[in-house]
Amino acid sequence: MMANHHPSNETLRRFSDGTLKSGPRIVVAVHVGGCPHCAERVAEFEAIGGAALDEVAPVDMSDTAYEHLMARVDAWDGKADADTIAVPRRAELGIRLPEALDGCGVGPWRWIGPGVRWSKLEVPGDPQANLMLLKVAAGRKLPEHTHSGREYTQVLSGSFADERGRYRPGDMDEADSDVQHQPIVDATGECVCLAALEGHMRLRGFFGRMIQPLLGG
Repeated sequence: MMANHHPSNETLRRFSDGTLKSGPRIVVAVHVGGCPHCAERVAEFEAIGGAALDEVAPVDMSDTAYEHLMARVDAWDGKADADTIAVPRRAELGIRLPEALDGCGVGPWRWIGPGVRWSKLEVPGDPQANLMLLKVAAGRKLPEHTHSGREYTQVLSGSFADERGRYRPGDMDEADSDVQHQPIVDATGECVCLAALEGHMRLRGFFGRMIQPLLGG
């Protein structure tokens, strides 16, 4: 299915040059992997970055650089560091996860409200990554909220809508602190999304304030 909502050019540029944080990078990777349009844009940004590198004057390595490298190779025991791999906890989520999540630890579905479940994802090498799966029942409204940073949401199955439009499988939504919205899942079926936050959600209303501690922030 052709996506109708895409990451911004700025986000695709940050994705291509490696400056996007790990959680958002995974969400964008899922989108780019299924969107030829965005994959082409990433390739263009990478080509521009490569051309810029060609114009950078080379810097001579130190005389001891090779010895330092070989010393690190000799000291490596062939085992990955404990803090660079995800804990292998994959729950029976009932959905097929994107390949971009293959290295992540996946927790069980947890209740955060009527008809709303979430699963915390552990990103290798970044225990602070704010990456999650959200599953919302058909016809349900999420609490009205805004954001202390940018929110990246990729629709994996189902669909939802807010004041800005409708988001279907393959679509990615970016929302920042200027956006205050209340996504509503379509009545045709539950919706599952992959989401990452730079910052935190700021939930509105009485129920939102009740569950805010569950989401942090």
